[in-house]
Amino acid sequence: MINNKKLVSMIFLMLLCLTACAPNEESVSIKERKKTDKSVTFLFNFTSATLDPHTDDNYTAVRGGVGETLVKINDDLKIKPWLAEKWETKDNGLTWTFMIRKNITFQNGKALDANAVKSSLQRTIDQSYAMKNALNIKEMKANSHALTITLKEPMPKFPSELVHPNTAIIDVNASNIAKKPIGTGPFRVLSFDQGNQVKLERYENYWGGKVKLKSAIFGFNEDANARVAALQSGTADIIYRPPLESLGTLQTDPSFKVSGVPSVRTHLLLYNQTNDALKDENVRKAIDTLLNRKEIVSSIMNNQAAAARGPFLPQFPFADSTANEQRGMTSAKKYLEKAGYQIKNDKAIKNGKPLSLSLVTYSSLPELPLIAQLIQSNAKELGITIKIHLVEDSDEYVMAKDDWDLALYSLITAPRGDASYYLSTNYLPGGGLNASRINDDTLTKMIEQLNSTVDDAKRDQLAKQATALINRKMLTSSIVHPNIVVAYNQKVKNWTTNPSEYYMLTQHLDVTP
Repeated sequence: MINNKKLVSMIFLMLLCLTACAPNEESVSIKERKKTDKSVTFLFNFTSATLDPHTDDNYTAVRGGVGETLVKINDDLKIKPWLAEKWETKDNGLTWTFMIRKNITFQNGKALDANAVKSSLQRTIDQSYAMKNALNIKEMKANSHALTITLKEPMPKFPSELVHPNTAIIDVNASNIAKKPIGTGPFRVLSFDQGNQVKLERYENYWGGKVKLKSAIFGFNEDANARVAALQSGTADIIYRPPLESLGTLQTDPSFKVSGVPSVRTHLLLYNQTNDALKDENVRKAIDTLLNRKEIVSSIMNNQAAAARGPFLPQFPFADSTANEQRGMTSAKKYLEKAGYQIKNDKAIKNGKPLSLSLVTYSSLPELPLIAQLIQSNAKELGITIKIHLVEDSDEYVMAKDDWDLALYSLITAPRGDASYYLSTNYLPGGGLNASRINDDTLTKMIEQLNSTVDDAKRDQLAKQATALINRKMLTSSIVHPNIVVAYNQKVKNWTTNPSEYYMLTQHLDVTP
């Protein structure tokens, strides 16, 4: 007969055997779970106050893989179908029919059809003055998966307007679009901490194929040094626009990879033409003459940029390169003299008043305040006083206020590989981004003719003429075309730095366990 002590010992040994076997099976499941429970933390350099894709000028919903547009742009800056599988026009761009892909659902399970697309585009028009002007839609008719759009006037390049992230298609009946938009993308919003981060999770029924990550964090931090510190400490996996002075360290560390590609972005100096002094093109030319673009590229941009001779990259067929060739202090003084100024006691004086200007910029692109300081220093030598003001939301500030004279600004000037959007929004009277309040009859006629022209060669020529006029009258100073620089942990796979800056968290993004 087995006594109690022996019985307890036997049971204990049996339990040990069972637990010894169990970890093998459990460890397999843990390993498998690790393969599927993958996540990344991405840090962007601008903060978002809203996730509403129709009003957010940070485009977080599209960049974060929540929303998608009818048309997208590839790495070669050519448009391609996305939620729309094809489109056509039979009257030179007045009426367009878009066929919406079938078997796509929103992240709440609702089916995507032409009526849902129509409602979303109508909301875009209602919410965004800039997009209302850009889309120029007269009416829309939905029939199953066919959406017919009639414009107020022919627009031969209309499909390219639907690349813009503010046209992302969402469920307009969602309860809280500002915090939790419902789109068709690979990730859906779990939570939004305004100004801090967006928590995302994989949408299991994504139409575009398997989503490799289970979750992601789209974080915001406007401090470039803090972003690189987060990458180095492991609290971030991918950071957008690290400080340029950190690239040498990151590139020599095998733990990280650095990706840099030419962008379609241009750093610009805007002139507020409600300022009497800046209405004179000679004053604008004097200030432009002080911009040593080569010095900016080498000393401030760490050679991660190209000097600009206009708003568009020179490889575009519509780019004009007839920039102001006059450089240096002597030329700048001549322009000021043409404008009626005299240099007295190191001050530029006209009608007894010194020339004093305010310049607004922002620190989300850390090179902009440095460029501002260079302009300020050079202008001081010329006798012009410039006061620098840092603002948080430069888009809203320069559009809503007139208490600025100069603005250092950065824009994606050819996001769809076409000149029309930038020229229309920035230089037409009432244009959604015409912060400088430009109203030039000759330029307006050129842009309107461009917008109604079908032939690509003629469009390129008209865009060149418009850009040449902008350069000649110095309506805007184009400074540099910065590279897009992204740094990420070597475990991150399938990251693509897109020149348009629209697509960041995708279904292909992956990490090694």
